[in-house]
Amino acid sequence: MIAGLVGKTHVGKTTFFCASTLAPAKIGAVPFTTIEPNQGIASIRVKCVCMEMGVKDDPRNSVCSDGVRWVPVKLVDVAGLVPDAHKGRGLGNKFLDDLRQADGFIQVVDASGSTDANGNACQPGTRDPVDDVRFLEHEITMWMTGILKKDWERIVKGVRQLKEDGVALLTERLTGLMISRRHILAAINAKDELKKRIDEWTDEDLKVFVEELRKVSKPMVIAANKIDIRQAEVNIERLRQEFKDRTVIPCSAEAELALRLAAKKGIISYSPGDPDFKVLKEEGLNERQREGLRRIKDLLGRWGSTGVQESIESIYKKELRMISVFPVEDANKLTDHKGKVLPDVVLVQDGTTARGLAYKIHTDLGEGFLYAIDVRTGQKIGDDYRIKDRDIIKIVSAKGVKG
Repeated sequence: MIAGLVGKTHVGKTTFFCASTLAPAKIGAVPFTTIEPNQGIASIRVKCVCMEMGVKDDPRNSVCSDGVRWVPVKLVDVAGLVPDAHKGRGLGNKFLDDLRQADGFIQVVDASGSTDANGNACQPGTRDPVDDVRFLEHEITMWMTGILKKDWERIVKGVRQLKEDGVALLTERLTGLMISRRHILAAINAKDELKKRIDEWTDEDLKVFVEELRKVSKPMVIAANKIDIRQAEVNIERLRQEFKDRTVIPCSAEAELALRLAAKKGIISYSPGDPDFKVLKEEGLNERQREGLRRIKDLLGRWGSTGVQESIESIYKKELRMISVFPVEDANKLTDHKGKVLPDVVLVQDGTTARGLAYKIHTDLGEGFLYAIDVRTGQKIGDDYRIKDRDIIKIVSAKGVKG
């Protein structure tokens, strides 16, 4: 699964990306600083099973700190969006094409209202961030509609004359957007007017379908950025009122980046998502740095966190429904074949079966799947067992036992 950072230009997307990943990326105060998509690795927090099981783990694909596993996830920061991007305005075509790989979005919004529709700086409070959310949704909907309309006559002909499965034809056309048959069926079943033959859909029906499809196939979290600017507080409440079905998280990407860099240099002790930090080398700070840290401490006291880590975890855990599982080879020692204790955490989507987990680990395991073992209970489980969050699983396969 990949989360895409989206939004109009000059709202702090790339700062958010750098704060999340500490990956190098060009940050600027002008529109279209980001042209090529930046890709990096962030982390989400998972409660490790090491303390529960009374073992000292040897993480391989993650980091364990005080019983918390930091599990890597992918983020991509794409070029900023401007109105009518679906018509090719700005870097619209490239922006939308870069979105194909994303399974869900974190929309970074300038909650202070200090960036106009085209990404230019304006007086704080001038721009309504509610309009920014709506325009981005509109652009994505129009983009998806355009892709479907290019082949709509062929789809209608396939259903009407060749008696083909309309859902299968839609899936084939949209698979490049990371849209599955499950998404398409969910969108159709969401509206009564769509529960008829696809070749009977009107233009309005198609619009309704794409709106629903966008919601189910590209879930979104709103990161209300720039909470260090006074006007943001009122706008965050407006965003929450206007988008009650969404998660709106107050953010300061700039503060998070400063904390992450200070922690990397050993100046402070801080973990992403924490409500506070501790200064370790105060004597080496100049007055400007001291004042900056004081302001960030006040911001954390007011908002509880910078919101960056919460945004990442919200898209992966809540919207994309990712859960963690700890695969092992030795059910007694909780080790892999090299003797490493609880070496890996695998993220799977809620609803994944034991066989699905086996395939995710290695194709041979899935093809040769015999059964799995729930390590906590010692019980055998079949291929249709649905993985639960923080399960510890041993897989037994005719093609080998892997963990």
